[in-house]
Parts: sequence; C-alpha cells; structure tokens
Amino acid sequence: MSSSPAASHDAQQTKKATASGWIGSVLEYYDFFIYATAASLIFPQLFFPSSNPQVAIVASLATYGVGYVARPIGAFFLGHWGDTHGRKQVLVLCMFLMGLSTVAVGLLPTYDQVGLLAPALLVLLRLVQGFAVAGEISGASSMILEHAPVGRRGFFASFALQGVQAGQILAAAVFLPLAHFLPAADFNTWGWRIPFLLSFVVIIVGWKIRREVDETPIFAEEGHAAQVPRAPIVQAVTQSWPNMLRVICMALMNVIPVVTTVFGAAYAVQAGYGIGFDKDVYLWIPVLGNCLAVVVIPMVGNLSDRIGRRLPIMVGAVGAGLLSFGYLYAISIKNVPLAMLMSLLMWGLVYQGYNAVFPSFYPEMFPARTRVSAMAISQNLGTLVTALLPALFAAVAPPGSANIPLTVGAITLAITVLAALAAWSSRETFRIPTKDLGLPDARPLEAAEYERLRLQARQKA
Repeated sequence: MSSSPAASHDAQQTKKATASGWIGSVLEYYDFFIYATAASLIFPQLFFPSSNPQVAIVASLATYGVGYVARPIGAFFLGHWGDTHGRKQVLVLCMFLMGLSTVAVGLLPTYDQVGLLAPALLVLLRLVQGFAVAGEISGASSMILEHAPVGRRGFFASFALQGVQAGQILAAAVFLPLAHFLPAADFNTWGWRIPFLLSFVVIIVGWKIRREVDETPIFAEEGHAAQVPRAPIVQAVTQSWPNMLRVICMALMNVIPVVTTVFGAAYAVQAGYGIGFDKDVYLWIPVLGNCLAVVVIPMVGNLSDRIGRRLPIMVGAVGAGLLSFGYLYAISIKNVPLAMLMSLLMWGLVYQGYNAVFPSFYPEMFPARTRVSAMAISQNLGTLVTALLPALFAAVAPPGSANIPLTVGAITLAITVLAALAAWSSRETFRIPTKDLGLPDARPLEAAEYERLRLQARQKA
C-alpha cells in the first residue's frame, strides 16, 4: 500500500480532463436521451402497428430497454479496453459508436414504409447505442478521478454527471421548438429526424476535444511498471465482487430517470392513458428539473468531499423514491404546475444526492488496474434491470387501470430503499489516498491532514 497521499497533480491537466469528461458526457447523452424522448413521444406511432395503441406504447418503451440489454456486453468489452489500453482510448471509441448509430436512427424508414424491418433496424441501432454508452461514465469518471487531487475528487468527478444532465437539456431543447412550431404531420414525417442527424456534429466536435486529453498518471505508471492486467474483468470479479454487487444495487437508482423521462412521458402524453399533456408542454418538465440539477450537482459533489459519499447517496435515494408518488399523482390529476414542482424536487434536487456522488464513489471502490471494468460491468448490470421497468410499468399499470401513481410509486420506492441499503453497507472512501483506492488494507488520511490537502488543492485551483 502506498504511504503517499497522492501523486503531484497538474491543476491544468485536472481541469482539462474534467472539461473533456463534461463535454463528452454532454455529447454522448444528448444522443442517448433524444432516443428516450422519441421512444416515449413519437416512436409508438412511427415504428409499430397503430391499430393497438397499448401494444405500440409497450413495444416502443421496450426498444428503449433494449439499449440497456446491450450495456453489460459493452461494459465487458469497453471496460477491458479502458483498463488495458487506457481511459482516453475507450472514451474516443465510445463517442464514435454512439454518434454513428444515432445518425443512422435519423435515416430509418418507418413501419408504414417497410413493415417489420423498421422496428428490427431500430432495435439493432439501439443495441449499438447501449453498447457504446456502457463505457462512457466509467471511463470519464475514472479519468477525472485519477487526474483530480485528494480532497477534490468528488467535486471534479461530479462534472461527468453534470454533463449528462446538460446533454438531456440539449436533447429536450432541440425537440421543444420542433414539437412546438412544426405542424404535427411535418414533425411526425421529418421533423423528429433532425435531432438525430445533428449527432454528426457529435462525431466531429467530440473527437477534437478528446484527442487533446493526456492519459491519467496512474494508468501511465502502471503501464511503465508492467502492472496492466491481461484479464482485468476476471481480476475485478475475483477480488472486488462484494463492491461490484453493491454498485449493482446502487445503480438501480436509474429508476428515477426512468420514471421521470420515460414512463412519465408516456403516461402524460400518450393518448392511451388519457391524460392529454401537450408534447411540448411535457418536455419542459424534465428540462426544468435538469436545469436545477446542473446547478446542484457540483455543490453536492463538493459536499461529499466534506462529509463523505454514503450519506448523500442514502438521503437522495430514499427521498427521491418518496417524491415519485407526488410526481406521478400530479400527472394523474393533469396539474402541469404541480408536476413541474415535483420534478424539480424529485429529479432536480433530491435525486442529485445520488447522481452527483456516484461518479466519485463507484471508481473509488476499485483499484486502478481494474477500475473501469469493475465500475462499467456492475453499474450497467444494475441499469439493465431498470431498463426493463418502462415496459413493466406499462404492463402492471396499463392505460385504463386504476391507482397508477400508487402502483408505479411503490415499485420505485422499494428499489430506491434497496439502493440506499447498498450505500449504507459500503466502506467510506473520500479520505483514502488516490493510489490506495480499492485496496483492502487502505487507510484513510487523518481528518486534519485530509483538510490540509483539500485546502491546498482548492488554492491551486
């Protein structure tokens, strides 16, 4: 075990890595969430038979889940790549796969044009999207974390998730003017394609940004010392399986964005449910929540550097689960202002206790030589489970059923409580030196020494 708190950190490299992770997350998750938005709002009418609205809704939401099915496969491949070839290489690869597959969705024919070939191609491209996104957060979080100084890891790593929220804002912001100003016929014919085709910009801009980032010092040191493992996945599972299991359970918190942006959208907008929110009005609900989240995330990340990672995650998990009842109830009574308020509380504020902290907490639970693999695999196995939830929610609470907010809210709360228990059972990591992270005999720094290093890092920044 290293006795040194940390290697010397270049403040400019820390900022550069953070900016790269932030911008990359914006671009990658713009692609991912325009699909989620389209799957809820328009794909049921375009890619599936229109004779049965209930079947079309369930089928469209199931294609959203298909992307998560591909995530564990992508996590195995991309996690291995990140631990053997470097964090930088895996992030560039993720960006190219995501950008090209998203552009291709914008070129697809509809069900009326080619029949069952349309949903088949849609599923195939969604699989590629899911494969690509599997390595993004684990790679970006690891890169930022390994460039950041002790005492500031939570703050800097949180920007990877702030980029995710900004990507969702951008996705909705592109849809909003199109849904509002275009006639419905034009929007359903060609207008929906524009956000997907704009992803070509992702490929160009993302490549230029990520090629400028240096590899992390820790990975470079391991390469020079010939410590890079040949089979990081095997090593991760055999040495870190308890923490991987904890991450799987905590990653179930993805139920909150599922409730907010996927099932909530279908519940509010699709004619089968009879709520009747306008598409452009509903799109403002997650946009406002994400705008608040962009402000809150670095604040919570900074807080986790002061009080630890576990408490914000536990409070955020249980609190968001409880607020899901109010959010779905507001939709059920067709109260747009109340739905927006509940979204701000649940999604924009309370959920960020988890969302802002996991980019530092997850990679801190694993040693550098298996970090990307262990985080990517366990996180994506957890999100895979939540990917099945939109179709499950639509099945157990279909159009015309009673007590939809209670049914879906109860499932949501049970899942968030499980995530909170997983965080409670985990080891606190925020005061452990970076080079010692994930080692069973690692000792946290004394509080006074940690605060000294944290103050020093803040002054350099």
